[in-house]
Amino acid sequence: MYELDEDEAAIVALVADFVDREVVPVVRELEHSNTYPEKLIEQMKRMGIFGLAIPEPWGEASVSAPCYAAVTEELARGWMSLAGAMGGHTVVAKLLLAFGTREQQDHYLPRMATGEIRATMALTEPGGGSDLQAIRTWAKRDGDDYVINGAKTWITNARRSRLVALLCKTDRDAVPAHRGVSILLVEHGPGFEVSRDLPKLGYKGVESCELNFADFRAPLSVLLGTEEGHGFAQMMRGLEMGRIQVASRALGVGRAALEDSLRYAQERESFGRPIWEHQSISNYLAEMATKLTAARQLVMYAARRYESGQRADMEAGMAKLFASETAMQIALDAVRIHGGYGYSTEFDVERYFRDAPLMIVGEGTNEIQKNVITRQLIKRGKERG
Repeated sequence: MYELDEDEAAIVALVADFVDREVVPVVRELEHSNTYPEKLIEQMKRMGIFGLAIPEPWGEASVSAPCYAAVTEELARGWMSLAGAMGGHTVVAKLLLAFGTREQQDHYLPRMATGEIRATMALTEPGGGSDLQAIRTWAKRDGDDYVINGAKTWITNARRSRLVALLCKTDRDAVPAHRGVSILLVEHGPGFEVSRDLPKLGYKGVESCELNFADFRAPLSVLLGTEEGHGFAQMMRGLEMGRIQVASRALGVGRAALEDSLRYAQERESFGRPIWEHQSISNYLAEMATKLTAARQLVMYAARRYESGQRADMEAGMAKLFASETAMQIALDAVRIHGGYGYSTEFDVERYFRDAPLMIVGEGTNEIQKNVITRQLIKRGKERG
């Protein structure tokens, strides 16, 4: 499905087997109890999943963006939360590879590849939402340190990630505002508090937290790269992979919902025949499969463009927009096909219905994706003209 070579296809097959063997039998219990999947995360570390975006000399199993998307889909097919556990980690790895100093790369990437260090990114603020240029978290220089004050919210894996790529202002007077934004690579310490875990409709098991910084001190060497003021552009490049990853999660949720629906439609009978033979159910299945296939092609297109080194913000935005809306529709249709059982916690389709909305609002809402797409359409049109 992803046009992978033999080695990468084998990696995807290995992850698919892990999902079928280790994840599917336990996911319902873990999800309903909101239990952190410690054993599964440790298995993912041993499999090298946290190092899939990290090339030599720091990692051993770097894969292409299309392969990474396929692995993400397989994990999300089993449990979307597992794919979420490695999403921000990968974005931070890509940030280090593209913009980090050699010292920063050598310090973090080898241990990130093994999962010894897990990373996350901290962008969203309580009053900021998707407007990243309006962030208020601020870092001022004081001798050889930055002193950081502010707050972040909806930060996935914040308690268990040792490294946080913090988007903040290093120049509050910069015009335009994005020129005053930098990324700082911070670790937990005095003045950095993970204040609480946020309650969620879905996306259970992994934590999403509020962070508070109160005169938190970090050395000047935590600045990503060598110059302040490039953080907004750096993060926009990182979010290209982030949005491909979220789109791939949506594919996994949609695929799981479709596969469950196909199986149920063949087993369940009404009026003396399997329900898939009824036209209304048959139409649902046909539309679900068609939309999922189209969404996967968009994700592949974005992943291939990203892999080529070209700017892929429009393509990633399209993939994320379409795949997430598709997953939501497929999840709803899966509930319809299952009837009353689709509303029961004894069937997995209710979980898909709760998990799917995250991809619509996460990594930049779909309304923001439309803005990104339109701006790039205009810009690229002018460039061609």
